[in-house]
Amino acid sequence: MQYAEQKGTNRVASIDILRGISLFGIFLVNMLSFHSPYFYYNPYEWWEAPQDKLAFSWIDVLVQASFYPIFAAMFGFGAAMQREKALEKTGTFAWTGVRRFLFLLVLGISHAILIWPGDILFNYAVCGFLLLFFLRLSGKTLLRAGLLLLFVPAVLFSSLLFLSSLSDPYNASFWTDITSVSNSIAAYGSGSYAEVTEQRIYDWTNNNIVEGAFLFQLITIFPFLLIGAGAYKLHMIQAWSAHPKKTLRLFAFLFGAGLLLKGVPHILGPSHIAYMYVQDSLGGPVLAASYAVLVVYLCTRTRPLKLLMPFAQAGKMSLTNYLMQSIIGSLLFYAYGLGFYGQVTVTTGILLCVTIFTVQVIVSGLWINRFQRGPMEALWRFFTYGKRG
Repeated sequence: MQYAEQKGTNRVASIDILRGISLFGIFLVNMLSFHSPYFYYNPYEWWEAPQDKLAFSWIDVLVQASFYPIFAAMFGFGAAMQREKALEKTGTFAWTGVRRFLFLLVLGISHAILIWPGDILFNYAVCGFLLLFFLRLSGKTLLRAGLLLLFVPAVLFSSLLFLSSLSDPYNASFWTDITSVSNSIAAYGSGSYAEVTEQRIYDWTNNNIVEGAFLFQLITIFPFLLIGAGAYKLHMIQAWSAHPKKTLRLFAFLFGAGLLLKGVPHILGPSHIAYMYVQDSLGGPVLAASYAVLVVYLCTRTRPLKLLMPFAQAGKMSLTNYLMQSIIGSLLFYAYGLGFYGQVTVTTGILLCVTIFTVQVIVSGLWINRFQRGPMEALWRFFTYGKRG
């Protein structure tokens, strides 16, 4: 196991690297919804330029739905770690966990309404409250429950979507919602702050609350928290690190299977809802697992570890960097900022993402050299424990 020394505290390097890499992957996908009405159009048919179609295909196969699972699993991993430490010190974690997730809940709602409607913090907070009832379970039970909750509904829903497509092929295709696209462009592209906020509330509610969206969010996020908590209790990262050859073979298997599942829409038909669902709900987690295994393997090698360490700097300030990405994105694209909404291509968005994240890595390194944790992380800690620093 590789460790990174930070102000007298040993941190597992691979955990911070995983957080940083997943933060970058999430940013690549979020960038699409920062600069275009991604929630409402068919992305396979929206982009016209060949380079944009190719760029989106790479994101769709290698990135989409394959990095938030890592981030969510690390959230569950961290919760299990904090519970263990709290039990050693005070014998209880329940109220500490409640305060921790309550802060995230309020922050998530504020983030969604005031900055960007694609917020994920609210969902993490709700799932965190639910996780409190499961953390006392054994690592094997947590891992099995997470895998069952993740893959059983995914397989069932995929089968139902395929069956429905046989009786009604038209409704089995994903179509662009022209009205919602027009409303988004009008609000974000040229609306006042009040109009942008109104649209944000509509988008967030539509994607998180109404028509079973909340249940869908729950079954696509909560299983990863269980898996992450189980991985911590089972010391899976230590086990992978101790057997690098087996870990490399595991990566190869998972990567091949994940790539095959993620490529389904591109092979069989991109507008088919069932194919897109299989891609995200089955392919996404499998490919995510392969990435996590690969990172742990690389962290057992000195030179790759050094190359990956910049991601650890960003990972140590993941909450601060996540919020800053939203602030920068809204100021770049919304009408109350520079107003580039709807005017940026996929390729340009990727270049912006790489540039912004590079700056975040540099700033994070400079900050961590002076302070133990990021500003939002420090505020979160103060709310949770009543301690500064």
